[in-house]
Amino acid sequence: MTEDTLAEAIAYELRREILRGNLPPGAPIKERDNAERQGVSRTPMREAIRILAKEGLVVLRPLRSPVVADPSLSELIDQIHVLHALEMLSGELACARATDAEIAAIGALKDRIEAIYGEADTLDVFELDMQFHASIVAASHNAALRETHGSYMARLWRARYLSARRKLSRERVLRQHKAIHAALAARDVTAIKAEIGAHLGAMVANIEDHFREEHGQDMQDQPKTRPGEAT
Repeated sequence: MTEDTLAEAIAYELRREILRGNLPPGAPIKERDNAERQGVSRTPMREAIRILAKEGLVVLRPLRSPVVADPSLSELIDQIHVLHALEMLSGELACARATDAEIAAIGALKDRIEAIYGEADTLDVFELDMQFHASIVAASHNAALRETHGSYMARLWRARYLSARRKLSRERVLRQHKAIHAALAARDVTAIKAEIGAHLGAMVANIEDHFREEHGQDMQDQPKTRPGEAT
């Protein structure tokens, strides 16, 4: 295994620890301790931490251990508004440019998620869910859009996981995935934009609920608009 491949593998494991809450927001990530725990040298561990920092999951600090990012609700919602615009554009372009094989593959992902939802590990289901959305972006056949979307999806990885793991989301998520795929298969731009907007709007509501429950955050000073709503 090359150093780059090893660093990616370490980043994958650390990312899952962050998503599960084993490394909570604000927790330090000690390079030496984590390298020893995983039985690797500090060089690939350092590179793995840099990968997560680029994704926005980790914050680097001069002369101090990096920490798990702890973005505010306002910061997350700002990022979700950008993600909303990117996914709306990807849906529009995918309706025009996706091949029949790509649409079928996206449908297969939808079916796979539905088949294992509630049975498989929550994190495994979530990763398939993110693959579903990324596949629609890939079907837009716009490299710049795919790169930018990938960056924002990485930044919002933990926030989307917090939203996805809420039990009340199950039926809604499956219904919306089905509707998004149906709109894509029909190449119906209006429908796919409406479904993507509803999907991301529900994510904001879930994240707001999480902040209320976990942080007791006063929501009065927070922005009230959902993605796609007028400010």
